[in-house]
Amino acid sequence: MSTKDFIEKDYYKAIGVPKDAKPADIKKAYRKLARQYHPDANKGEAKSEERFKEISEAYDVLSDEKRRKEYDEARALFGSGGFRVPGGARAGSPGGGFNFDLGDLFGGAGNGGGGGVGGLGDIFGGLFGGGAGRNTRTPSRGADVETEVTLDFDEATSGVTVPLRLASPHTCTTCAGTGARPGTVPRVCPNCTGTGMVSRNQGGFGFSEPCRECRGRGLLVDHPCPTCQGSGQATTERTITVRIPPGVDDGQRIRVAAKGSPGERGAPAGDLYVIVHVSPHRVFARNGDNLLLTVPVTFAEAALGATVTVPTLKEPVTVKIPPGTSSGRTLRVRGRGVPRRDGTAGDLLVTVEVAVPKKLSPEAKDALSAFAAATPEDPRAHLSELVSRHG
Repeated sequence: MSTKDFIEKDYYKAIGVPKDAKPADIKKAYRKLARQYHPDANKGEAKSEERFKEISEAYDVLSDEKRRKEYDEARALFGSGGFRVPGGARAGSPGGGFNFDLGDLFGGAGNGGGGGVGGLGDIFGGLFGGGAGRNTRTPSRGADVETEVTLDFDEATSGVTVPLRLASPHTCTTCAGTGARPGTVPRVCPNCTGTGMVSRNQGGFGFSEPCRECRGRGLLVDHPCPTCQGSGQATTERTITVRIPPGVDDGQRIRVAAKGSPGERGAPAGDLYVIVHVSPHRVFARNGDNLLLTVPVTFAEAALGATVTVPTLKEPVTVKIPPGTSSGRTLRVRGRGVPRRDGTAGDLLVTVEVAVPKKLSPEAKDALSAFAAATPEDPRAHLSELVSRHG
């Protein structure tokens, strides 16, 4: 993502969240918009596709703590017009003046020289024409691509390799990405001498902007490729296989490096982001890496204790029900939950539910009546005592 994007684009507005939004709120807002504007749900609608790209780009930045911090700092520095200087003044503003060393900003000898990567020299390099090489346009990295996949509960917990069919821009195979008809080659743009950028003076500064003749490519195509019409890219459908790791959760975003759109003139490809949706299980629920299971037991098993067999994601296991177990009590079976990437697994949490029969035989009724007579203890007696104490 370029510094220019950081300065000009309001990613918070794109997703519809305030600047102090929490990560969970950002994710929730993004997922809602992604479902609304996803290309699969808006076939052939260019506006929806552009909107989807806009919110995806915004989420890529705001969901990454480090990149969000850099974005906020860049917006704070440049977003209010001019740029701020030590002491709170703004360059070019009344009273601000220029009482600071531009060499500190442009990476001069005082701070290591050369305007190294990561310094403010990189930020100003594209705005001010100052020195050889600053106008050279680096080929752009390819755009990131996003898609969705729905998995069964078992596939999500154990991991699975899935084929994904994508329709996205790709390097044109006819011209190998040059944009020129086979047998011809592009020529260097005479207007920008191949840099893709031209300088113009305004006031006391020289500004750089994309060359209008070659549209920033640095090359002119006199004989366009008939397949891609000179763009060097063609929309193609491709099928790739993606390994979904074990333990993936619903809504999780899987990054597949360099499987997005190709870059310009040999620049790196973008990344592919796969949003995973997990279908619910008929028996198990999930809480993080733990599996949740409700197991019905008889009154006799709960009162006297028992050993019962319960299912897991693999083979069944036995669970010991202690005597006097109340309905709602949760027992833990370690290591029988959702697998993790490090080879360990979460736990299986078994909640006991005492099953009350709807119909009883005469013999069962007589047995329960005898049991009730033998245990005259009132389990609700403490409620009356608590009420009287409170009063």
